[in-house]
Amino acid sequence: MTNQIFIESVNNIPTFKKRFEIVERKGIGHPDTICDLVMNQISVDLSKLYLKETGAIQHHNMDKALLVAGQSESNFGGGKIIKPMKMILGDRATFDIGERKLPIGDFAIQTAKKWFEKNLRFVNDEHVEYQVEIGVTSKELQSIFENTKSFAANDTSVLVGYAPFTETESIVLNTEQHINSKQFKDNFPESGEDVKVMGFRDSNHVDLTIATAFVDRFISSENQYFQRKDEMLQEINEFLKKNYSMKVTTNMNCLDSKNRGMSGLYLTVLGTSADSADSGQVGRGNMASRVISPSRPAGSEATAGKNPVSHIGKIYNALSFKIANEIHTKVSGLDEVCVWMYNMIGRPVNDPKAVIVQPTITGQLHDAEKNQINEIVENNLQNIHEFCNELISGKYPIA
Repeated sequence: MTNQIFIESVNNIPTFKKRFEIVERKGIGHPDTICDLVMNQISVDLSKLYLKETGAIQHHNMDKALLVAGQSESNFGGGKIIKPMKMILGDRATFDIGERKLPIGDFAIQTAKKWFEKNLRFVNDEHVEYQVEIGVTSKELQSIFENTKSFAANDTSVLVGYAPFTETESIVLNTEQHINSKQFKDNFPESGEDVKVMGFRDSNHVDLTIATAFVDRFISSENQYFQRKDEMLQEINEFLKKNYSMKVTTNMNCLDSKNRGMSGLYLTVLGTSADSADSGQVGRGNMASRVISPSRPAGSEATAGKNPVSHIGKIYNALSFKIANEIHTKVSGLDEVCVWMYNMIGRPVNDPKAVIVQPTITGQLHDAEKNQINEIVENNLQNIHEFCNELISGKYPIA
């Protein structure tokens, strides 16, 4: 087990005490989030397929994808799709299992189709074309998987997690989750899944800018659009007032303009801007924290689609947040905690080159607290195999 655990107390101003904070969240129907979640689902399902066929996960990384926006023509009462979206799937996988060759490309497409069917109400098979660019993994990386008891890291990376969430981060995340909840969709079926929330906090005031794609089949006129938009904002404001003490101001679809017809409304055919306006890519969406917080430290890797047993870009991304949360919960007196995890290719995943814990504390960190921190880190590294199994099961949200 690693002896490279370093504890460095810092006297920084905790994020929640700073005057300014900016947080962003891209919802499940945002093109970038679509790419992240589709590719991660392919990795999860492929891992289960490998386990079924070989008893062990084989090398793969499904962390490259591009969703090319289609072309649509929105209209009151329902528009039409002129050109479907195209999803380009990459990157590398193990195809050959003994004498057999697994149909990885077909498997990836079927997984993607199931994801769209489950998560985006108005996207059907005919709305997405697929281009498979999944190549055969290299022999060197494949050799990492020969020793299933101690996987070696298949990349050199540094990742970081932090705790706790600020109230601003919670507001931004939960506002998007609320808008994309079943109850909200039942009340506002014209609200598409493509939701983006940006929060700007100045002291104790949060200004929220919300973008939500309206589904044109539910809107019969410009007047109805603006009426339903006002009703949505009223419901969102009630949700925020009920759940948060901080003052929150909300704005929605700020490019809207009355008396301009279709050019003044955020209307889509399928509930996502990917049907005509915006393409997506893996790694441009939410971080492992499920939000994008520019004032927080960030690692060098996206989580989505990487294999869950050797790619530290996935494992450490999720594990660093888990460790940070445990430290902040169990060690008293800490305002904030950052956990950096660094490893080099070829070194065991459970033996990182360095784990740097940076607690923000007023006063001195005593030996008892340091021992607690060391114990928490060590326990998590000792149980990393179980943690990877939880990643395989999809227990930890990655976007």
